[in-house]
Amino acid sequence: MPDPKHIRLAVDIGGTFVDAMELNTRTHEVRFRKASTTPARPWEGVLDAVTALGTDLSEVELFIHGTTLGLNAVLERRGEPTGIITNDGFRDIFLIGRGNVPADHMYDFQYERPESLVRRRHTAGVRGRLDHRGRVVEELDAEGVREAARVLVEEEGVVSIAVCFLHSFLDPSHERQAARIIREAYPEVTVSLSTDIVREYREYERTSTTVLDAYIRPIFERYVDRLEHGLAERGFGGQFLIMRSGGGSMTSSVAKTSPTHTVLSGPAGGIVGAAHLAAALGRRDLLTFDIGGTSLDACVIEHGSPVAAYEAQLEHFPLLIPTYDIRTIGAGGGSIAWLERGLLKVGPHSAGADPGPVCYGRGGTRPTVTDAAVVLGYVDPGRFLAGTMDLHADAARAALDEQVARPLGLSTEAAAAGVFDVLLAKTVGAVRQITVERGHDPRGFSLLAFGGAGPLLAPLLAAEMGIGEVIVPFAPSGFSAWGMLSADIVDDFSRTVMATLDDADLDELETIFKGIEAEAVDSLEAQRVPAERMVLERQFELRYLGQEHSLIVTAGRDLDRDAIRRAFEETHVARYGHAMDNRLQILNLRVRGIGRTDRPELVVRPPGDGDAGRALFARRDAYDFGTRATASFAVYDRALLEPGDAFDGPALIDEGTSTTVVPSGQRVEVDEHGYLLVRLVEVAS
Repeated sequence: MPDPKHIRLAVDIGGTFVDAMELNTRTHEVRFRKASTTPARPWEGVLDAVTALGTDLSEVELFIHGTTLGLNAVLERRGEPTGIITNDGFRDIFLIGRGNVPADHMYDFQYERPESLVRRRHTAGVRGRLDHRGRVVEELDAEGVREAARVLVEEEGVVSIAVCFLHSFLDPSHERQAARIIREAYPEVTVSLSTDIVREYREYERTSTTVLDAYIRPIFERYVDRLEHGLAERGFGGQFLIMRSGGGSMTSSVAKTSPTHTVLSGPAGGIVGAAHLAAALGRRDLLTFDIGGTSLDACVIEHGSPVAAYEAQLEHFPLLIPTYDIRTIGAGGGSIAWLERGLLKVGPHSAGADPGPVCYGRGGTRPTVTDAAVVLGYVDPGRFLAGTMDLHADAARAALDEQVARPLGLSTEAAAAGVFDVLLAKTVGAVRQITVERGHDPRGFSLLAFGGAGPLLAPLLAAEMGIGEVIVPFAPSGFSAWGMLSADIVDDFSRTVMATLDDADLDELETIFKGIEAEAVDSLEAQRVPAERMVLERQFELRYLGQEHSLIVTAGRDLDRDAIRRAFEETHVARYGHAMDNRLQILNLRVRGIGRTDRPELVVRPPGDGDAGRALFARRDAYDFGTRATASFAVYDRALLEPGDAFDGPALIDEGTSTTVVPSGQRVEVDEHGYLLVRLVEVAS
C-alpha cells in the first residue's frame, strides 16, 4: 500500500506578491516562497509561486487558497454585466440604497457615491408578492419572469442575474421558481438567488449581497477553473479548498457558487493563524497587525477568539456575510507618498505589483513606503527577497528627494522618516478604532506582526501605543498562508426570527435550529467531512428591543432564556461597558457547521548557548526612531538565531522576505519556537 500523501500547500494572493507555504505533515518542516502577482492573469502568479517551491504536486493532499479576486473585481469594476429581477415596483432598491454618507465625506456637499454596479435599465420588476410573514399575497407571474429575462439577456446583454424578492427569506419558493424559468430559457446565464446566499431580513442589504455575488461569480468561476486545470496538469489530485472571509474554508466547488464569501479571504488566513497562535503561545489577547503591499489589516483576538461580524462593507455596498471585524486602511509597502497643499500623505493609492515601487526598477516613478525603507537603511538592496530581486536604491532616493524632500525643504532621510511618521499615525488611528473605541486597553495585548512590512513598523507602533510585546513569527510575509493551513472547513446558515426572548416559543426555536443544522450537515457531507469531525455551533443574534445594532452569543444545546440573557449581558458589558434591564429581541438564529482539520504543530526547538553573536553578520547605518537620528544597527540573520538568544536595539533581523526593525529602547528575545519577542526595555527588564 503506497504511503499516504503528506504535503499541504497554502497560497495567498496579495496586491504585490503571491505567498506559497508548504507543510510536510510528517516532519513538520515548513518551506516558503514568493512570486510576483500577475493582475491580468492571476492564476499564473499562483502557479509561479507553486513552481518556485518545487513541490511535487502528486504528493499534495491539500491545497488551500486565499484570494482577493472578487474584492478587486468590485473595486476595479471588472465584474460581468449584471441584471436584477425583483418585485414589481421595487426595481430601484439596489440603486437607492441607504442615504448615509461615509464619515470621511460628512461635510463634503459635493460628495457623490461611486457608480453603481448595475445600470437601471438592467433592473426589472415582476408581479408576485409575499407578505411580511412569508404568506403568498400574489402568485409569481411566470411569464413576466420569462419576459424580464429575455429583455435583460437578449436586449441588454447581461450575463449574470441576481434574483431577490421581498420577504423571500421566509419562503424561497418564488425565487426558486424564477431561477428555474431563467435557467431553462438561458442555461448559459449565471443566476444568483438571495435565499441561497443569506436568508435574513433587510431587503437592501440582502439585494446588495446577491448583486455582488452575481457580479463576481462568472470571473471567479473562470479563475478557479483555470487554476484547477493548471494544478491538475502539474499532477495535483488532492483536495482544493478556498478560504472564507469569516474564517474556515470551503471546497473550490462550493466557492464557485458562493464567491462573496471569499472577498476578504486573504486577510482571514492571518486571523485564523493568529487564533491558533494565541492558544499555542498562551496569549489570549492579541492584536493582529498585517501589512502587505497595498493595505494594512488589524483585528482583535479577544479571549482567544477573533471578533466576528455578520456584515461587511465593500466600498458603499453592504455584504451580509460572516467575516472577521478587520480594520483595513490603504497603507502598505507599495503605498505612494505624495503631497497635497504642502502636506505629506501616504496612500491609499498603491503602486501595486505593476509597476511597483520605484526601487523595483519596473517603471514605477512615484515614491512608496518601500522606497522610504530603502532610503532609511532598513532594506538591503542586495538581499531583498533572499537575493532573488535587486533593488535600485539610487532611483528610490532620487524619486523621494524630487517629489517629497525638496518641495518640503527637507533632507531625503528626513522625508523618508516623515513617510513612516505619517504611516504610523494612520496605523495608530486604525488600531484605536478596534481597541480604545471599543473599551479595550491596547497595552494589555500582544501585537502579532506579519505581512511583508508588518515587522518593519510593529515595534514603532508598540512604542507609540505602549504595547508591551511584539511577536514576529517565522516567515511573517507568508503568515497568512501559514494560517490557512490551520483553517477548518466552515459553513454558516441563518434564519430571521424577529421575536422577543421572553415571548419566543422555545420549542419552535428548537425546530428552526434543527432545520438549520440539517442544512449545515448536508453542506459538510458534500465537502467530504467525516461525521466524527463535524461540530455544530448554535448562535443567537440579539439586541435590546428598540436598538439598531446587535450582538452574537453562542447557545448551548438546551435552550434556556436566563442563560441566553446572561450570555448577552456579559458580551454587552465586555463590548460597551454596561448592561440594561430592557427586553431582548431575537433577530436571527445562526448555525456554524465546522469540519475540524489537523492543525500544524508549533515545533519546540532546542535552546542555544545564548550567544546571538553567531547570527550577527553585518552592521549598517540606518535611521533610529528611538533617537530620531542615524545610528549603527547590528544586522542579524534570523535563520541563525536560537531559542534563548537576546539582544538590544538598534538592530535589524533579516530573514530574506522581511526585516524586523528594532529601534533603541527595545529588546529582542527568541522564544522556544524561534519566534521573536520584541519588548520595550522597561517591560523586558
